[in-house]
Amino acid sequence: MPGQNLTRVEAQERKALVEVESYDVELDLTTSETTFRSTTTVRFTATPGASTFIDAITAEVHSVVLNGAELGAAVADGSRIALAGLAESNELVVVADFAYTNTGEGLHRFVDPVDGEVYLYSQFEVPDSRRVYTVFEQPDLKAVFRFTVTAPAAWQVVSNSPTPEPQPAGEGTAVWRFAPTPRISSYITALVAGPYEVVRSELTSSDGRTIPLGVFARKSLFGYLDADYVFDITRKGFAYFEEKFGYPYPFAKYDQLFVPEFNAGAMENAGAVTFTETYVFRSKVTDAIKERRVVTILHELAHMWFGDLVTMKWWNDLWLNESFAEWASTIATAEATEWTEAWATFQAMEKSWAYRQDQLPSTHPIVAPIRDLHDVEVNFDGITYAKGGSVLKQLAATVGIDAFFAGVGAYFRAHAFGNTELADLLRELEASSGRDLSTFSAQWLETAGVNTLKPEIETDAAGVITAFRVRQTAHPDYPVLRQHRIAIGFYGFASEAADAPLVRLHRHEFDLLADEWNEVPELVGLPKPALVLLNDDDLAYAKIRMDEGSFEVAIAALSRIADPLARALVWGSAWDSTRDAEIAGRDYVQLVLANIGPETESTTMRLSLTQLLQTARLYVDPATREATIREVGDRLWELAQSAEAGSDAQFQFVKFFANIASTDAHAAALAGLRDGSIALDGLEIDTDLDWELLEGLVLVGAAGETEIAAALAKDDTSNGQQSAARARATIPTTEAKRAALEAALEDLSISNVVLRNMALGYTHTLDPSILSPLVAPYFDALGRIWSERTYHVAEYLVHGFYPATLASQELVDATRAWLDANPEPAALRRMVVEALAGVERALTAQERDAGR
Repeated sequence: MPGQNLTRVEAQERKALVEVESYDVELDLTTSETTFRSTTTVRFTATPGASTFIDAITAEVHSVVLNGAELGAAVADGSRIALAGLAESNELVVVADFAYTNTGEGLHRFVDPVDGEVYLYSQFEVPDSRRVYTVFEQPDLKAVFRFTVTAPAAWQVVSNSPTPEPQPAGEGTAVWRFAPTPRISSYITALVAGPYEVVRSELTSSDGRTIPLGVFARKSLFGYLDADYVFDITRKGFAYFEEKFGYPYPFAKYDQLFVPEFNAGAMENAGAVTFTETYVFRSKVTDAIKERRVVTILHELAHMWFGDLVTMKWWNDLWLNESFAEWASTIATAEATEWTEAWATFQAMEKSWAYRQDQLPSTHPIVAPIRDLHDVEVNFDGITYAKGGSVLKQLAATVGIDAFFAGVGAYFRAHAFGNTELADLLRELEASSGRDLSTFSAQWLETAGVNTLKPEIETDAAGVITAFRVRQTAHPDYPVLRQHRIAIGFYGFASEAADAPLVRLHRHEFDLLADEWNEVPELVGLPKPALVLLNDDDLAYAKIRMDEGSFEVAIAALSRIADPLARALVWGSAWDSTRDAEIAGRDYVQLVLANIGPETESTTMRLSLTQLLQTARLYVDPATREATIREVGDRLWELAQSAEAGSDAQFQFVKFFANIASTDAHAAALAGLRDGSIALDGLEIDTDLDWELLEGLVLVGAAGETEIAAALAKDDTSNGQQSAARARATIPTTEAKRAALEAALEDLSISNVVLRNMALGYTHTLDPSILSPLVAPYFDALGRIWSERTYHVAEYLVHGFYPATLASQELVDATRAWLDANPEPAALRRMVVEALAGVERALTAQERDAGR
């Protein structure tokens, strides 16, 4: 990466010298199409005579005035401005030009291909407010921010404070002068500007204030925006969080803006949350995506308290923000919305992500050692979000949900608009629960790795349990045994009927001690049921295994388990066992194909189908890969044809069938769906689904550039351009793959989301060998990618274009050779190490499948 890093030591040293009072930021968005003028006035106190620096990633610095003295542009190196001889009270004024980006970092500029309109939005986490104004860029130097913005008069301009009436400035421009914010960190300041359309509403906060609400989208997508539903979920979230936290919403208004080419799902800017446009549904989407939007809305709303009101001192406690928002948004979704099975979704999605991340060589404690900004950028991962959220769920179960919420509320009241560390939260939870949490913190937050739990059951001749114990194991590299809050469920068939559901007969909840063996005497004397399920209700964070009899019942009757969360736990255990090469890949394929049809939970279905395709492509014996892929395609098409008309299942089966199509018959089905000669009752071939069907045709060589160009001519939108880029990169020749790789590496005009789609198409192939000639060019480019590109673009290139689908020893050898030759930088090496781990796991699974 460019020389823009900041170490924790530098941040601590600067914090010891400086306290910031306020920023006045004046932005002129009318100066050019590539840069904008930014004038920043910073008022701060300092140790008299001290020297430090302030951050500003500039295109050109015009003046730097400290306490009335012009310092000259020489004190600026393009990313930092040196400040020497500070007074006790200081005023710094910096006038500079900053560059718009097309990477989703800083101030992103997007031109809508539909109507030529320009849209801007900011994205500052982790260190990118310095791409828009001059700032002490670290979370514990909070300040009051006052923004003044000059922009076209016809635009909407949104920031953290309520939007003021614009004042005409001549020649079609206007000036918006925003009121000062409360004391907040720079990374949650925001600016969104452009001809966005808006729907407005309001709600009454628990303290009686009227909170204005706004939902925004660009003109060409606004017709698809279901603002009323967004408002409904927002109101439910406000009511839930204000009651449970015992603290009213801390800001003056709440805007939610759906913005183009966004890198993440959303960003918790105080009072001005930005969301990916994926959540504006121009075509049909799965119920899984609908539910995910609800969780995301509530995730960002939870951040208004945990993250924005109270903020971590340094990025090692980033997990506190993200884990809390993951947990809080899930419980709010389950208890305050119609998505009552949100914990089953959490198990299927978040926990599978956490378990995968926690078994990589790069795993780390939840409280990770964050030495610098590069460390935190790669730590937006399954540990920080999903494992942390899982551990908080367990902690809430351990101390009791009422005590947990009481402690959180006390934490907000004690530290409002301040900065904290982990110990501050634990102190309040200990006070509210009366429990000592030091052991919990040491076991769960300061160590890495995931434990595995398996029951050992003895019975007498009548099938009555005479001994029940749970064995806990750990990976030898992370040999920590932990205390778990866990429930054990006994499940049996509701009747003798062949299709009788498996229902819970008995449940026992207790604290599993941090020992290898735990006796459970409370279960002795009970009849052994058909299925014993460890971690019932998914309280604990642990991989689970079943005793032999339970496993056979679970696999044979997986679809008949009545409870969606219990069913998700079995799905997850089977997948995890496949990844660990305990179950042969082809056996997992058969398990999914036999049980997925009746699945009712959309996210469980979506994840299981994703894992099915991954297994067919990577985890089965390569000698059987082609036949396995063909069988999967055949069965998914059969499932699509037999599914309920118009159902989510029908829709998902068609989508995944298109993704793994491999034969002439598959191509004929896809082509028939596109031209209308084949129809499935209730299935509409809308714009986005048509692109997916076309990509399937491209994958099997039944369509190419001509068909892609025709589809783009019909859908020349930003979504269409992304889909076309993905389809072109899917063309199954080495030449097409090489063209995609070279364009991604060389063409700086390609935006972040187009790059992401190109990478998805690049690795989408039925014949991975066509990527073999591109292994060397990929590794040759890594150093240049890291030194020349911004972090998110580098991430898309390094992860996205790694030819993982080759899954060969040759790829392993090439990866290891690069790692041996490149001991630095650590963040780039981590990405490559993680990619290598995935290939090595695939080779182990292939070996297991070959010997099934």
